[in-house]
Amino acid sequence: MPVQIRKFILLTEEVLEEGGCPLPEPRRRAIAACVLKNPFAGHFEHDLAPLIEAGEALGAELAARALAALGTEADAYGKAAIVGEGGELEHAAALLHPKMGAPVRAALNGGAALIPSAKKRAGMGATIDIPLGHKDAAFVRSHFDAIELRVTDAPMAGEIVLALALAKGGRPWPRIGGLSAEEIEGHDGLR
Repeated sequence: MPVQIRKFILLTEEVLEEGGCPLPEPRRRAIAACVLKNPFAGHFEHDLAPLIEAGEALGAELAARALAALGTEADAYGKAAIVGEGGELEHAAALLHPKMGAPVRAALNGGAALIPSAKKRAGMGATIDIPLGHKDAAFVRSHFDAIELRVTDAPMAGEIVLALALAKGGRPWPRIGGLSAEEIEGHDGLR
């Protein structure tokens, strides 16, 4: 069962200064999202395979769109979904977890760390904070971040908003210590 996409959304951000202090290079972040019809809205379905398969295809599509919008390689990522009132949180989980990560990692040429995620059920215009973390090592504190998404006309009761966020660089002027990006070993996705 192919998914029905109502629209794609693209959001980009370029931070030039923080705390009144110019950055040596801009901090870029991008969100690629889509609004899709939820084939299981309004009824319980045991087999969520169509959404799992859709998560894989949409992971590749959203990664390509976010990378193009970012205009550079990404070193941080995150994903999120908002299910309309007619759906279940498990519908978001089916899109986000079993297969979405592999095509995202393929588009980024790697990514050993888990892709941070968020999900919720809400109505049109709801916001969601998409968590961000370094793609190769979860303990890189400079990349602990989030970016907010709001789609004014989605999700309707029978829809799902699916989003992927990518970033180049951590928070502007990080200074809380911990593992730096230069110290990543890359063996286990943690350090």
